[in-house]
Parts: sequence; structure tokens; C-alpha cells
Amino acid sequence: MRLSKNAKVDLLKRTPLFSECSKAELGALALTADELDLRDGTVLTEEGRAGREFFVLIEGTVSVTQKGKSIGDLEPGDWLGEVALLTDTPRTATVTATSPLRVLVLTDRAFRQAVKGMPSIALKVLDKVGERLADDAKR
Repeated sequence: MRLSKNAKVDLLKRTPLFSECSKAELGALALTADELDLRDGTVLTEEGRAGREFFVLIEGTVSVTQKGKSIGDLEPGDWLGEVALLTDTPRTATVTATSPLRVLVLTDRAFRQAVKGMPSIALKVLDKVGERLADDAKR
């Protein structure tokens, strides 16, 4: 069963990246987000390759590796790929489905389109990315 716009808004709101966005801003993002079903073993991101998508896991699990070593697992409600929305830098990790997946996908192009309509989204997202980078630097 496909998600309604309101269900997409709820998923996006639960991700820290978009937690400060208003319902209208989330609605604009939800309209551009696609829902995909992926098979076990599908590689969502590959370390060192260009990335153009942000993912929110709806169902299923993924493993995250860097330089061939496991650095963690993600489950429904988790998200990945936020850097791809903001920069044209290579992926920092490889993420592989460890079960069948259902994901919400927001491409960099769709994100920019939503931001053009509501520039306030960009400021809120940049603030959250800055917080995450600062937290990573403390580790």
C-alpha cells in the first residue's frame, strides 16, 4: 500500500534533518518524494561514488560500511544521504539492503525544486546539517 501525502509528511518530520520544517514545508517536500520497493542486497549508496538521493527507511534494514568495515545498521525511521541534497561530494559509505526494503526517496533535484518554492526549507536543513557535523567533530 502506497503512502499518502500525510504519511510522507509524518516520516519526513521524524527525521532530524527536517524536524524544524513547518507542515507546509514538509508538504512541499512530500509532494516530490517517491516511494520505492527494493530487493534484499540492493546497494543504495556506494562509498566514493556520486550521490543524488536522500532516503528514509519505511520498512526493512540496511548495513552501512566504510572501507569495507561495518559501521552500523539502520532500520525503519532511519535516514541517510543528506549530504547528497546539499553538495556534489562522493558518498562517504556503502549502504546495502539486508532485507527487502521500502524507502522514501528525495532526489537532489526534487529538493532544490521544493527549496525554490520555499527557501525557508534550506535554512532549516542547513542548520540541522551544521549541528550533525559539529556532533561528528566532537567524537
